[in-house]
Amino acid sequence: MSDAPIRLAVIIGSVREGRFGPTVARWFVEEAEPRADLDIDVIDLADVKLGMTAPTMDPSPGTAEALGLVSPRLEAADAFVVVTPEYNHSFPAFLKNVIDWHNAAWNAKPVGFVSYGGVSGGLRAVEHLRQVFAELHAVTVRDTVSFHTAWSQFGEDGRPTDPEGCNAAAKTMIDQLSWWAEALREARSKHPYGT
Repeated sequence: MSDAPIRLAVIIGSVREGRFGPTVARWFVEEAEPRADLDIDVIDLADVKLGMTAPTMDPSPGTAEALGLVSPRLEAADAFVVVTPEYNHSFPAFLKNVIDWHNAAWNAKPVGFVSYGGVSGGLRAVEHLRQVFAELHAVTVRDTVSFHTAWSQFGEDGRPTDPEGCNAAAKTMIDQLSWWAEALREARSKHPYGT
């Protein structure tokens, strides 16, 4: 068992103008940061100038440059939390494109979800993401954090107006993610996944 902190990549999945994702991600990171067992890296996909270029074996120089900024961070992560809205009963296309560019980075690693949206709270996006990550040999943790009608649940200070429930949900999810991250990191160190 390693004493090194778990490298947790928190991915902000929305790149839309006027998006709410950074507010939700900021709250989540504030909840997770006090834990000594986590080393958090926030990856805002709005900063990844990848465009919608489909994965290819020979990326253009611009695409290679964009990948060079995000790929090493995803590969180094021991676990992931995807902060996602729900667009048309699913998750953002740009998020899917970044996932598709990095097949091996997700292998044998756990993924948790913080979702937000209207009445469904982004849960339909999470259910679609579970299928995608299963195909990539990732383990998704059962418990999630979900904000229904998210815009009404945060105050002007960017914090939840009724934090008790969401803070408890975040703790449960982080505990599960930490357990899986430690177990899978140890397993990968003993026997690389897929070989």
